[in-house]
Amino acid sequence: MRGAVDLGALAAAREAQAKAEQRRAANPPGAPTSWSIDITEESFQADVLDQSFVVPVVIDLWATWCGPCKQLSPVLESLATEYAGKFVLAKIDVDANPRISQAFQVQSIPTVIAVIKGQPVPLFQGALPEPAVRQYLDELLKVAEANGLTGAPPAEGEPVVEEPVGDPRFDAAFEAVERGDWHAAEQAYRAVLAEAPADLEAQAGLGQVQLLRRTDGVDVNAALSAASAEPESVAAQALAADVELLTGLVDEAFARLVALVARTSGEDRTAAREHLVGLFLLVGDDDPRVVKARTALANALF
Repeated sequence: MRGAVDLGALAAAREAQAKAEQRRAANPPGAPTSWSIDITEESFQADVLDQSFVVPVVIDLWATWCGPCKQLSPVLESLATEYAGKFVLAKIDVDANPRISQAFQVQSIPTVIAVIKGQPVPLFQGALPEPAVRQYLDELLKVAEANGLTGAPPAEGEPVVEEPVGDPRFDAAFEAVERGDWHAAEQAYRAVLAEAPADLEAQAGLGQVQLLRRTDGVDVNAALSAASAEPESVAAQALAADVELLTGLVDEAFARLVALVARTSGEDRTAAREHLVGLFLLVGDDDPRVVKARTALANALF
Protein backbone atom coordinates (compact mmCIF):
# COMPACT_ATOMS: atom_id res chain seq x y z
CA MET A 1 0.00 0.00 0.00
CA ARG A 2 1.47 3.33 -1.02
CA GLY A 3 1.73 5.84 1.79
CA ALA A 4 2.06 3.14 4.46
CA VAL A 5 5.71 2.13 4.03
CA ASP A 6 7.98 1.97 7.08
CA LEU A 7 11.22 3.34 5.61
CA GLY A 8 13.27 2.23 8.61
CA ALA A 9 12.05 -1.33 8.31
CA LEU A 10 12.59 -1.23 4.56
CA ALA A 11 16.21 -0.13 5.01
CA ALA A 12 16.81 -2.84 7.62
CA ALA A 13 15.31 -5.48 5.33
CA ARG A 14 17.51 -4.37 2.45
CA GLU A 15 20.60 -4.53 4.68
CA ALA A 16 19.67 -8.02 5.90
CA GLN A 17 19.05 -9.15 2.33
CA ALA A 18 22.43 -7.76 1.22
CA LYS A 19 24.19 -9.64 4.01
CA ALA A 20 22.33 -12.83 3.16
CA GLU A 21 23.30 -12.47 -0.50
CA GLN A 22 26.94 -11.99 0.52
CA ARG A 23 26.85 -15.17 2.58
CA ARG A 24 25.25 -17.11 -0.29
CA ALA A 25 27.86 -15.76 -2.72
CA ALA A 26 30.66 -16.90 -0.40
CA ASN A 27 29.06 -20.30 0.21
CA PRO A 28 26.43 -20.97 -2.48
CA PRO A 29 23.72 -23.34 -1.19
CA GLY A 30 22.74 -26.27 -3.34
CA ALA A 31 19.18 -27.25 -4.03
CA PRO A 32 17.43 -28.52 -0.90
CA THR A 33 17.55 -32.27 -0.43
CA SER A 34 13.94 -32.20 0.69
CA TRP A 35 11.09 -29.78 1.11
CA SER A 36 11.22 -30.68 4.84
CA ILE A 37 14.47 -29.98 6.70
CA ASP A 38 15.50 -30.63 10.32
CA ILE A 39 16.99 -27.41 11.68
CA THR A 40 19.50 -26.90 14.49
CA GLU A 41 20.78 -23.73 16.10
CA GLU A 42 23.91 -24.05 13.96
CA SER A 43 22.02 -24.38 10.67
CA PHE A 44 19.30 -21.83 11.47
CA GLN A 45 21.08 -18.87 9.86
CA ALA A 46 21.73 -20.56 6.52
CA ASP A 47 18.71 -22.85 6.22
CA VAL A 48 16.06 -20.51 7.61
CA LEU A 49 17.09 -16.85 7.60
CA ASP A 50 19.22 -16.84 4.44
CA GLN A 51 16.90 -19.24 2.65
CA SER A 52 13.92 -16.99 3.45
CA PHE A 53 15.23 -14.43 0.93
CA VAL A 54 14.73 -17.07 -1.79
CA VAL A 55 11.63 -18.97 -0.69
CA PRO A 56 9.18 -18.72 2.25
CA VAL A 57 10.29 -20.88 5.18
CA VAL A 58 7.60 -22.39 7.40
CA ILE A 59 8.89 -23.34 10.85
CA ASP A 60 7.32 -26.22 12.77
CA LEU A 61 8.31 -25.88 16.45
CA TRP A 62 7.71 -29.25 18.12
CA ALA A 63 8.93 -31.69 20.78
CA THR A 64 9.04 -35.47 21.06
CA TRP A 65 6.73 -35.50 24.11
CA CYS A 66 4.07 -33.28 22.46
CA GLY A 67 1.00 -35.25 21.38
CA PRO A 68 -0.56 -32.53 19.19
CA CYS A 69 2.82 -32.10 17.47
CA LYS A 70 2.62 -35.72 16.33
CA GLN A 71 -0.72 -34.92 14.69
CA LEU A 72 0.36 -31.67 13.02
CA SER A 73 3.87 -32.50 11.78
CA PRO A 74 2.77 -35.18 9.27
CA VAL A 75 0.18 -32.75 7.88
CA LEU A 76 2.84 -30.09 7.34
CA GLU A 77 5.26 -32.58 5.78
CA SER A 78 2.59 -33.85 3.41
CA LEU A 79 1.68 -30.31 2.33
CA ALA A 80 5.34 -29.39 1.89
CA THR A 81 5.66 -32.30 -0.54
CA GLU A 82 2.41 -31.40 -2.30
CA TYR A 83 3.37 -27.72 -2.71
CA ALA A 84 6.73 -28.87 -4.11
CA GLY A 85 8.97 -25.90 -3.45
CA LYS A 86 6.50 -23.09 -2.93
CA PHE A 87 7.77 -23.15 0.66
CA VAL A 88 10.36 -25.04 2.69
CA LEU A 89 9.35 -26.67 5.96
CA ALA A 90 11.90 -26.18 8.75
CA LYS A 91 11.34 -28.63 11.63
CA ILE A 92 12.79 -27.51 14.97
CA ASP A 93 12.86 -29.62 18.15
CA VAL A 94 12.45 -26.98 20.87
CA ASP A 95 14.09 -29.17 23.53
CA ALA A 96 17.23 -29.67 21.42
CA ASN A 97 17.27 -26.03 20.26
CA PRO A 98 16.03 -23.91 23.18
CA ARG A 99 17.59 -20.65 22.00
CA ILE A 100 15.46 -20.71 18.84
CA SER A 101 12.21 -21.18 20.76
CA GLN A 102 13.29 -18.43 23.17
CA ALA A 103 14.01 -16.08 20.27
CA PHE A 104 10.49 -16.65 18.93
CA GLN A 105 9.03 -16.37 22.47
CA VAL A 106 7.21 -19.67 22.05
CA GLN A 107 4.62 -20.18 24.79
CA SER A 108 3.15 -23.49 23.66
CA ILE A 109 3.69 -26.11 20.99
CA PRO A 110 3.10 -26.94 18.29
CA THR A 111 3.70 -23.40 17.03
CA VAL A 112 4.02 -22.58 13.34
CA ILE A 113 5.83 -19.44 12.22
CA ALA A 114 6.88 -18.41 8.73
CA VAL A 115 9.91 -16.35 7.75
CA ILE A 116 9.88 -14.13 4.66
CA LYS A 117 13.02 -12.14 3.81
CA GLY A 118 14.29 -12.52 7.35
CA GLN A 119 11.04 -11.32 8.95
CA PRO A 120 8.92 -13.65 11.13
CA VAL A 121 5.26 -14.05 10.19
CA PRO A 122 3.23 -15.74 12.99
CA LEU A 123 0.80 -18.31 11.58
CA PHE A 124 -0.92 -20.45 14.22
CA GLN A 125 -0.62 -22.62 17.33
CA GLY A 126 -2.06 -26.06 17.97
CA ALA A 127 -2.82 -29.06 15.78
CA LEU A 128 -5.19 -27.66 13.18
CA PRO A 129 -6.93 -29.88 10.61
CA GLU A 130 -5.41 -30.08 7.13
CA PRO A 131 -7.93 -27.72 5.42
CA ALA A 132 -7.22 -25.00 7.97
CA VAL A 133 -3.45 -25.45 7.65
CA ARG A 134 -3.77 -25.28 3.86
CA GLN A 135 -5.69 -22.00 4.18
CA TYR A 136 -2.91 -20.45 6.27
CA LEU A 137 -0.30 -21.60 3.75
CA ASP A 138 -2.23 -20.22 0.80
CA GLU A 139 -2.49 -16.82 2.48
CA LEU A 140 1.22 -16.94 3.31
CA LEU A 141 2.11 -17.65 -0.32
CA LYS A 142 0.13 -14.60 -1.43
CA VAL A 143 2.21 -12.47 0.92
CA ALA A 144 5.39 -14.16 -0.30
CA GLU A 145 4.51 -13.55 -3.95
CA ALA A 146 3.82 -9.89 -3.19
CA ASN A 147 7.37 -9.77 -1.79
CA GLY A 148 8.88 -11.35 -4.89
CA LEU A 149 9.28 -14.91 -3.54
CA THR A 150 7.87 -17.46 -5.96
CA GLY A 151 9.45 -20.70 -4.80
CA ALA A 152 12.67 -22.65 -4.49
CA PRO A 153 14.58 -24.58 -7.18
CA PRO A 154 13.67 -28.28 -7.46
CA ALA A 155 14.96 -30.41 -4.60
CA GLU A 156 17.68 -32.91 -5.40
CA GLY A 157 16.12 -35.92 -7.07
CA GLU A 158 12.82 -34.13 -7.68
CA PRO A 159 11.56 -33.90 -11.27
CA VAL A 160 11.39 -30.45 -12.80
CA VAL A 161 7.76 -29.49 -13.28
CA GLU A 162 7.16 -27.14 -16.18
CA GLU A 163 5.04 -24.14 -15.28
CA PRO A 164 1.89 -23.84 -17.38
CA VAL A 165 2.03 -21.25 -20.10
CA GLY A 166 0.00 -18.17 -19.18
CA ASP A 167 -3.18 -17.32 -21.01
CA PRO A 168 -2.17 -14.81 -23.72
CA ARG A 169 -5.58 -13.15 -23.49
CA PHE A 170 -4.43 -11.57 -20.22
CA ASP A 171 -1.00 -10.38 -21.37
CA ALA A 172 -2.18 -6.82 -22.00
CA ALA A 173 -3.84 -6.66 -18.58
CA PHE A 174 -0.75 -8.01 -16.78
CA GLU A 175 1.51 -5.53 -18.57
CA ALA A 176 -0.80 -2.65 -17.66
CA VAL A 177 -0.85 -3.73 -14.01
CA GLU A 178 2.96 -3.79 -13.96
CA ARG A 179 2.92 -0.19 -15.25
CA GLY A 180 0.32 0.81 -12.66
CA ASP A 181 -2.06 1.77 -15.48
CA TRP A 182 -5.33 0.68 -13.92
CA HIS A 183 -7.49 2.13 -16.72
CA ALA A 184 -5.66 0.13 -19.40
CA ALA A 185 -5.81 -3.01 -17.27
CA GLU A 186 -9.56 -2.62 -16.79
CA GLN A 187 -10.05 -2.16 -20.52
CA ALA A 188 -8.00 -5.29 -21.23
CA TYR A 189 -10.06 -7.41 -18.85
CA ARG A 190 -13.31 -5.95 -20.22
CA ALA A 191 -12.18 -6.90 -23.72
CA VAL A 192 -11.81 -10.51 -22.58
CA LEU A 193 -15.21 -10.43 -20.89
CA ALA A 194 -16.81 -9.03 -24.04
CA GLU A 195 -15.82 -12.29 -25.75
CA ALA A 196 -16.39 -14.57 -22.74
CA PRO A 197 -18.76 -12.94 -20.20
CA ALA A 198 -18.67 -15.98 -17.86
CA ASP A 199 -14.86 -16.19 -17.65
CA LEU A 200 -14.24 -16.31 -13.88
CA GLU A 201 -10.53 -15.52 -14.19
CA ALA A 202 -11.27 -12.37 -16.16
CA GLN A 203 -14.01 -11.38 -13.70
CA ALA A 204 -11.62 -11.83 -10.77
CA GLY A 205 -8.85 -9.98 -12.60
CA LEU A 206 -11.14 -7.04 -13.29
CA GLY A 207 -12.19 -6.99 -9.65
CA GLN A 208 -8.57 -7.01 -8.49
CA VAL A 209 -7.66 -4.12 -10.76
CA GLN A 210 -10.67 -2.13 -9.58
CA LEU A 211 -9.63 -2.77 -5.99
CA LEU A 212 -6.11 -1.54 -6.72
CA ARG A 213 -7.48 1.55 -8.47
CA ARG A 214 -9.80 2.37 -5.55
CA THR A 215 -6.99 2.07 -3.00
CA ASP A 216 -4.15 3.61 -5.02
CA GLY A 217 -2.47 6.24 -2.84
CA VAL A 218 -4.90 5.70 0.05
CA ASP A 219 -3.53 6.01 3.59
CA VAL A 220 -4.76 2.95 5.49
CA ASN A 221 -5.06 4.63 8.89
CA ALA A 222 -6.85 7.63 7.41
CA ALA A 223 -9.35 5.39 5.62
CA LEU A 224 -10.13 3.45 8.79
CA SER A 225 -10.45 6.64 10.83
CA ALA A 226 -12.86 8.10 8.27
CA ALA A 227 -14.98 4.96 8.45
CA SER A 228 -15.13 5.23 12.25
CA ALA A 229 -16.19 8.87 11.96
CA GLU A 230 -18.84 8.18 9.31
CA PRO A 231 -20.46 4.83 10.17
CA GLU A 232 -23.41 5.43 7.81
CA SER A 233 -21.31 6.46 4.79
CA VAL A 234 -21.30 3.70 2.19
CA ALA A 235 -18.27 5.22 0.47
CA ALA A 236 -16.23 5.43 3.69
CA GLN A 237 -17.16 1.91 4.82
CA ALA A 238 -16.49 0.45 1.37
CA LEU A 239 -13.02 2.02 1.21
CA ALA A 240 -12.21 0.81 4.72
CA ALA A 241 -13.28 -2.71 3.71
CA ASP A 242 -11.04 -2.47 0.64
CA VAL A 243 -7.94 -1.60 2.65
CA GLU A 244 -8.77 -4.26 5.24
CA LEU A 245 -8.98 -6.85 2.48
CA LEU A 246 -5.65 -5.73 1.01
CA THR A 247 -3.94 -5.91 4.40
CA GLY A 248 -5.20 -9.44 5.11
CA LEU A 249 -8.12 -8.54 7.40
CA VAL A 250 -10.60 -10.47 5.28
CA ASP A 251 -13.09 -11.37 8.02
CA GLU A 252 -13.07 -7.78 9.27
CA ALA A 253 -13.76 -6.42 5.78
CA PHE A 254 -16.70 -8.78 5.31
CA ALA A 255 -18.13 -8.10 8.77
CA ARG A 256 -17.93 -4.33 8.19
CA LEU A 257 -20.04 -4.51 5.03
CA VAL A 258 -22.48 -7.08 6.40
CA ALA A 259 -23.14 -4.73 9.32
CA LEU A 260 -23.62 -1.84 6.89
CA VAL A 261 -26.16 -3.86 4.90
CA ALA A 262 -28.03 -4.67 8.10
CA ARG A 263 -28.42 -1.03 9.14
CA THR A 264 -29.15 0.58 5.75
CA SER A 265 -31.95 0.44 3.23
CA GLY A 266 -32.76 1.36 -0.34
CA GLU A 267 -29.93 2.41 -2.62
CA ASP A 268 -27.38 2.46 0.21
CA ARG A 269 -28.14 -1.15 1.09
CA THR A 270 -27.92 -2.18 -2.56
CA ALA A 271 -24.56 -0.44 -2.97
CA ALA A 272 -23.16 -2.02 0.19
CA ARG A 273 -24.36 -5.48 -0.83
CA GLU A 274 -22.92 -5.18 -4.34
CA HIS A 275 -19.57 -4.02 -3.00
CA LEU A 276 -19.47 -6.97 -0.60
CA VAL A 277 -20.34 -9.44 -3.36
CA GLY A 278 -17.49 -7.99 -5.42
CA LEU A 279 -15.07 -8.69 -2.56
CA PHE A 280 -16.43 -12.25 -2.33
CA LEU A 281 -15.37 -12.77 -5.95
CA LEU A 282 -11.82 -11.64 -5.16
CA VAL A 283 -11.42 -14.06 -2.25
CA GLY A 284 -13.19 -16.98 -3.97
CA ASP A 285 -16.50 -18.72 -3.38
CA ASP A 286 -14.83 -21.84 -1.97
CA ASP A 287 -13.04 -19.90 0.76
CA PRO A 288 -14.62 -20.70 4.16
CA ARG A 289 -14.58 -17.00 5.08
CA VAL A 290 -16.76 -16.26 2.05
CA VAL A 291 -19.14 -19.10 2.94
CA LYS A 292 -19.47 -17.72 6.46
CA ALA A 293 -19.96 -14.15 5.27
CA ARG A 294 -22.58 -15.16 2.68
CA THR A 295 -24.62 -16.70 5.47
CA ALA A 296 -24.26 -13.54 7.54
CA LEU A 297 -25.28 -11.45 4.53
CA ALA A 298 -28.41 -13.55 3.99
CA ASN A 299 -29.35 -13.08 7.64
CA ALA A 300 -28.79 -9.32 7.34
CA LEU A 301 -30.99 -9.11 4.25
CA PHE A 302 -33.83 -11.30 5.45
